[in-house]
Amino acid sequence: MHVLVAGASGFVGTALLDALTAAGHTLTTLTRAAPSRPQQHRWDPATGALDPRLIDAADAVVNLAGAPIARMPWTPRYRREILHSRVHATTTLTRAMARAAAPPTVLVNASAVGFYGDRPGERLTEDSPRGEGFLADVVDRWERAAHGAPDGVRVVTARTGVVVGRGGAFGPLELLTRFGLAGRLGPGTQHWPWIALADEARALVHLVASDLAGPVNLEGPTPATASDATDALARAMHRWHPWVVPSALLRAALGGAAHELLLSDQRAVPERLLADGFVFEHSTIESAISATWGPSATV
Repeated sequence: MHVLVAGASGFVGTALLDALTAAGHTLTTLTRAAPSRPQQHRWDPATGALDPRLIDAADAVVNLAGAPIARMPWTPRYRREILHSRVHATTTLTRAMARAAAPPTVLVNASAVGFYGDRPGERLTEDSPRGEGFLADVVDRWERAAHGAPDGVRVVTARTGVVVGRGGAFGPLELLTRFGLAGRLGPGTQHWPWIALADEARALVHLVASDLAGPVNLEGPTPATASDATDALARAMHRWHPWVVPSALLRAALGGAAHELLLSDQRAVPERLLADGFVFEHSTIESAISATWGPSATV
């Protein structure tokens, strides 16, 4: 297939390009900077500028564009950027599809497990209702923008959790662990919905060719707590894990981001992805972390 990718230069996007290429797909990527390679083309989601010929040429679109939520602090201005960067990019793509003579057959649009909010004690599937909070509001508007695609376009919203890899949300954790400053974050019993970077990329490729539509949880099949994650990372990096960072201190330092990103309990499961036949390379967070930071890991 000819796949058009937005957000291709990011942490997940770079891995996705490798996975799409390995699967034999032809790629075109969108960039807000000056193009540096023939397959790159400029767009401006803030103004809705996008060459319609790129949409006409694509069989599928994968949209990962959006400001990183792991960047701190979440000032009021940056909260607006988190929301608008996602909604504007998605709306630019769906409006271009509506104008296209030959729209793509599928839009795989990034989404987030933040849709569910803080839900301790619950098993969260794609049928679970939305929760409360800033990220739940962002995801709701983001997914509604994706479903603005014209009739005939299969729309998938990929609700991703914490991606385990060298970058993204694990970047700050890796740095703290490297300097021996890692420890339990809050109670440590809160579930973190996680997925290995390699499985995230493979799952997105799977969704391009699948018949699935609507929300799909992109999380590893074995639930893990925050302490499972920080303990496994410290062991893989051969570092101490002695500290406890109280919830109150996290909230004082990071504000609402602490609750939404670090302290929320979200036991999300990839029910639809597993039912569709997807096989995870890393079924536990320990496996994902060991593959990235363990003895056999490649930098």
